[in-house]
Amino acid sequence: MPRPVTLFTGQWADLSLEKLAPLVKSMGYDGVELACWGDHFDVDAALSSKKYLSDKWQLLQDHGLTAFAVSNHLVGQAVCDLIDERHKAILSPAIWGDGDPEGVRKRAAKQMIATGKAARAFFNAKPGRKDGDTTAAVVNGFTGSSIWHTLYAFPPTSQEFWDKGFADFAKRWTPILDAYDKLNVNFGLEVHPTEIAFDIASAQRAVAAVNGHKRFGFNYDPSHLGYQGVDYVKFIRAFPDRIFHAHMKDVWWGHGDGSVGVFGGHVNFGDARRFWDFRSLGHGDIKFEDVIVALNDVGYRGPLSVEWEDIRMDRVHGATEAAAFVRKIDFPPSAVAFDAAFDKKNQ
Repeated sequence: MPRPVTLFTGQWADLSLEKLAPLVKSMGYDGVELACWGDHFDVDAALSSKKYLSDKWQLLQDHGLTAFAVSNHLVGQAVCDLIDERHKAILSPAIWGDGDPEGVRKRAAKQMIATGKAARAFFNAKPGRKDGDTTAAVVNGFTGSSIWHTLYAFPPTSQEFWDKGFADFAKRWTPILDAYDKLNVNFGLEVHPTEIAFDIASAQRAVAAVNGHKRFGFNYDPSHLGYQGVDYVKFIRAFPDRIFHAHMKDVWWGHGDGSVGVFGGHVNFGDARRFWDFRSLGHGDIKFEDVIVALNDVGYRGPLSVEWEDIRMDRVHGATEAAAFVRKIDFPPSAVAFDAAFDKKNQ
């Protein structure tokens, strides 16, 4: 069967889930990847109220929708980051507290563990779930990074300096991953500039930093790799057992006027001078058929979750078009070798 097509609700948090759910269905989706902001998925409420969980599932079911993952990018970003005033805008008052950076990081780490517990409770409450179901719950998100700012730095950055950053990541995230292991929850890092892993090499280094922890993997998203010049299909093949979730998101590059480079030139998205910009699915430069072939080859059978971002296009138009696009380009792997029919015993 084709994979479920879901919509990541993070870019729709201005709408309540009650208003968003019927729209998601009308745009052609099977379900949602619930963001832990807006009112879409409240971690603390999920931990404190079984009624909250049942009501959430009832709301989804009333509109013919399901869910396969929750995502807490905003809190995850604060676990390893060098905290500044920008973080206050994306964190709850409880996590921000007095703004002391180390306090923020520790509270964010604690909340990421809580997110794993909430996700496990949510998927345990899924209607129709069978006793003995051992399917891992999935939490997607960011990790933050204490060394991103040194990416292209002067004075030059040594490997020893970068080693300290990966060690900091391991120190802060290993307790979270250990907690997830006890819960049967996988964490999918969306490999992305500003995170501890932003390409294949840094992703390999991140896996090594946590000693290959089985709960650390990836929310695969080709858009963040393509414009950097990273082989986004090779990424799938480099981590065949660590693709825990997949975003469908497009991007184009090489479309600017030559005055803004890959680092963005401190200009806004949608500026015609930009070298790259996110595009609605099918309007960018990602070769999605190659992505689907690679996902099939590594045995990924999870949802294809549309993360819709395109500053040039109406989002309802774009997200509706995107759902149809994903259904068109997805296909199940073959169950037989195409040339097996030449063998007489199969005739």
